[in-house]
Amino acid sequence: MKTIVVTGGTRGIGLGLVRAFLESGHRVAFCGSRAETVEKATAGLPGPDVLGVVADVTDRTQVRELWEAATGRFGAVDVWINNAGVSHTRAPLWELPDAEVRAVVGTNLVGVLNGSAVALAGMAAQGRGHVWNMEGLGSDGRAVSGLSVYGSTKRALTYLTRTLAGEVPPGVSVGLLSPGMVVTDLLTRGYDPESFEKAKRIFNILADRVETVAPWLAERALSQARNGAHVRWLTPAKIAARFALAPVRRRDLFSGGE
Repeated sequence: MKTIVVTGGTRGIGLGLVRAFLESGHRVAFCGSRAETVEKATAGLPGPDVLGVVADVTDRTQVRELWEAATGRFGAVDVWINNAGVSHTRAPLWELPDAEVRAVVGTNLVGVLNGSAVALAGMAAQGRGHVWNMEGLGSDGRAVSGLSVYGSTKRALTYLTRTLAGEVPPGVSVGLLSPGMVVTDLLTRGYDPESFEKAKRIFNILADRVETVAPWLAERALSQARNGAHVRWLTPAKIAARFALAPVRRRDLFSGGE
């Protein structure tokens, strides 16, 4: 039985990971920034081995309190997943409000810096542990118009994680989790109706639901926790195969179909 911490665990892929770890018999602590979302998520989770904590990842003190709550309840933390993330309105940078830019950079980048710093310090003290950082659009360097800030934060995480791999002490490791396209509000936010209809054509080829991706990622987050590991759900080979099969394999992820 392992102890895992998941930031941003109240919805989307984060909640899917929390549920998958619990269903596999592990102990999980997770956080959300608001008490009501943490309470709602906790109420829907199975078993006694789950701990929901209110913590804003942009505040390192609160992230440290998440670590202390997890270790106080379950003992040493085996795996820490920096999953918390937000997106922004699809618009050119100069049209984005300053507050929206700061919210994305604060959660997606500063939040991961805080999570990594707290978790790695704690794991260095306990002599073991692994930190995963969650990739997203932009991590591979691909540029998408209207998502400059979000993509920049995810690109930065790739650099951060590769650098940390050369800094961690013996017994401690870091890696990257790449969930690919997952049908959550992060994927679908900001489209007007016409643009969304066009985007759905690609989503129905390449995207997957949380309940498909999360258990797969959860299993590998434990089995492949080695320094510098890079776990990808949507590989280039899988992308090519899906486009090749698209004319005969009809998928509709937005109306209850596959």
